[in-house]
Parts: sequence; structure tokens; C-alpha cells
Amino acid sequence: MNSRSFRHLLQDLARVALAAGLILVGAQQHGLAAEPQASGSAPVKMQGLRGGTPLDQDNAPTPIRQERDHAPSDRDFVQQPPLIPHTISSYQITKNYNKCMDCHSFQKSKDSGATKVSVTHFRNRDGQELDNISPRRYFCTQCHVPQTDAKPLVGNTFQRARGLQ
Repeated sequence: MNSRSFRHLLQDLARVALAAGLILVGAQQHGLAAEPQASGSAPVKMQGLRGGTPLDQDNAPTPIRQERDHAPSDRDFVQQPPLIPHTISSYQITKNYNKCMDCHSFQKSKDSGATKVSVTHFRNRDGQELDNISPRRYFCTQCHVPQTDAKPLVGNTFQRARGLQ
């Protein structure tokens, strides 16, 4: 074996060792690697994602419920769109998909415990009732925003509508 091919072999071995080390460190950080056990201690029991369900059976799907970060806020004026009481930072709303409808659609709101989309969202600009969300109401975050406990950046003298006080 010449020195050039030997050097390439060593470089390849170094890359494999580095990759194995990184995989091991990642597995330990995510709790996937077996913890070393002290002599005389009981073996660690690993729990799979299937929760003990045999491979020839399906796990029942668990309903997904978005936990609220805040209790819903009162509205400050008539026709104010409700604030969103949970985080939406990873929500996708595109022309082809609206994550909000996974919980707030008429079909899914009962299972999710979320508020149904208002029937006003099913009317087009001419007042005609549609069988799906109106395109002008489809992008929820045009009107609805996540609520927060942030202090106002600028002082103001805003007063809630008298009928809502």
C-alpha cells in the first residue's frame, strides 16, 4: 500500500469515528442511548413509541389539543376579532393549507375543543354563503393575533366600548 492510499484510509477512518461520536452524543442528548448502570442496580427499561402495543396491532390515535397559553381575553370593541390564546409560531397558513383549520373547522372543533370558525367566515364579499371558508377570510392572522401580556410600547388613552365594560 502506498503512502497516499494509506493517508486516504486514515482520513476515512477519522471521518467514520467523528460521525459515530456525533451520533452517540446526539443519542445521549435525546435520551436514546442506554445510560450506564451502576453495578448491582436494576436494568433500565426502555419504553418504545408504540407503548407496548404489538406490531400486528395499531395504536389508537390520540386527539391533539392545543394547550392554551392564556385564558381568552375579553374584547375591547364591538366586532373585534378574538385574540388567539395559544402560540402559533410554527403554524403554516398558505394558499393550499391552513393549520388553524386542523382544530377550528366545523368538522374538527368538537374533538379538539376549539372554538368553531364563525359562520361569517363562509360569506363572500357579495354576502353569498359558501360551502367552505371564504378566500377573504382564509388567512386567519390578517385579523386574529396571539394575545400577550406585553406592556404597551406607547402610552394611550384608549377606553373599552361602553357596552363591553
